[in-house]
Amino acid sequence: MKIYRFTTVEALRDEIFRTPLEQYILVQLTDRKIEMLPHSVRRLRQVAESTDVSMVYSWFYDIMPDGSAVPHPLSHYSPGSLRDDFDFGGVVLLNAADVLAASEDFGEEESRYADGGWYVLRLRMSQGRYFSMLSEYLYRMEKTDLRKSGEKQHDYVNPRSSDYQLQMEEILTNHLYEINAMVRPQGQRISMDATEVKDNEIFPVDMSVIIPVRNRVRTIGDAVQSALSQKTNFTYNVIVVDNGSTDGTSEILDSITDGRLVVLRPRPEDMLGIGGCWNMAVMSEQCGRFCVQLDSDDIYSGNHVLEMIYRKFYEESCVMVVGSYFLSDFQLNPIPPGLIDHSEWTEENGRNNLLRVNGIGAPRAFYTPKLREILFPNVSYGEDYAVALRLSRDYHIGRIMDGVYYCRRWEGNSDASLSQEKINAHNEYKDFLRTCELIARIQANNEYAADDEAFEDIFARGNPFLNGEVDDRIFGSGEGEDEDDDED
Repeated sequence: MKIYRFTTVEALRDEIFRTPLEQYILVQLTDRKIEMLPHSVRRLRQVAESTDVSMVYSWFYDIMPDGSAVPHPLSHYSPGSLRDDFDFGGVVLLNAADVLAASEDFGEEESRYADGGWYVLRLRMSQGRYFSMLSEYLYRMEKTDLRKSGEKQHDYVNPRSSDYQLQMEEILTNHLYEINAMVRPQGQRISMDATEVKDNEIFPVDMSVIIPVRNRVRTIGDAVQSALSQKTNFTYNVIVVDNGSTDGTSEILDSITDGRLVVLRPRPEDMLGIGGCWNMAVMSEQCGRFCVQLDSDDIYSGNHVLEMIYRKFYEESCVMVVGSYFLSDFQLNPIPPGLIDHSEWTEENGRNNLLRVNGIGAPRAFYTPKLREILFPNVSYGEDYAVALRLSRDYHIGRIMDGVYYCRRWEGNSDASLSQEKINAHNEYKDFLRTCELIARIQANNEYAADDEAFEDIFARGNPFLNGEVDDRIFGSGEGEDEDDDED
């Protein structure tokens, strides 16, 4: 079986029609040099035939510049694998009939996409069908991008990719529309009337800065000082959750005498990740009515950041406020792409597009009564993304487009050099979160469908991309994130 190099969906259809007796087509997704291993194509066909799936893909070996072979495992595909950059490797075996069925109404419109329509094709093929990943190494592929994980993390926030991001958002939105998973165009606003909070939710301060930390002796002092130096017209405190530090971090915290600093120390047997540390702070009696994120190696860009966030909560009655940040080195020198403001976010469609991108931005702030209802999963990656997805299902999210935060990239970042296995684990966890959220949104829309008026409220305006309301927008792009410097 020959390998067909994918260029556009239209060209792929033509190739299938030229070989009408072939049930499967082997498609190469990259220009990188690929060598199939003995009997690998036969193995792919065996799995496809025995399982009747639409696509089969497999693990492979990266061929390094020195000629060595490094195993490259991949992630399982799930309904929540909605990222446009999902890694299928370099070769996939496609069911030809499923390709034709999924693309029967395609034309030049789909082929105009920067990826030739691959993203829309695989989303269509996934509707009601399955993809199978073989945990076997079936081919060798040259490796051309030798950067570490931390160096690649923010690639697609580069403004140069804005047109591509807009196209991918359009495709994802159409997919959500087709499977009945879109949220309402306008999120709910919450009441800021203090009399409506529960009697047991009387807050000691208006706002809390929450800093989970473990072994950040080089940076924790900067982070705490950044928080304590804020100038506000309201009361606030700083809650640091010192999760078993052994490198001198605890001693630095104990030396700070400012009465606004609260240090919580979990028991080792509690086994808290970053999400668990957040829960400990949020559920503590010291937590304020609003809580704001600050990672232990980052700082705010000025001393009026909390004031800006506080005003945004009241101006827009939102359950969550997300700021913009500067990507910098340890000394705060800017590094590309500089300001990350998530300009792709819109009130009309940002809550849908969040299912495609890996993060929502930073810093993140929450209305504590609602956050206490949801809480974070007890993990150290993706915990904020999980909460952002859940809140965005129902509620309006406020955005601050000015840079209010320095996200410092240095060798101490926990995502600076991740193994492929760790990258896959992170991606699979976020795909799991997206799958859960996708199911919940479909179920919610099905419930609304029982009430014609409510259902009409969701879809009265139709798909914003199909009715032309947002075609002329200029978009930035989404982002990735790291573990300790979670930028979900």
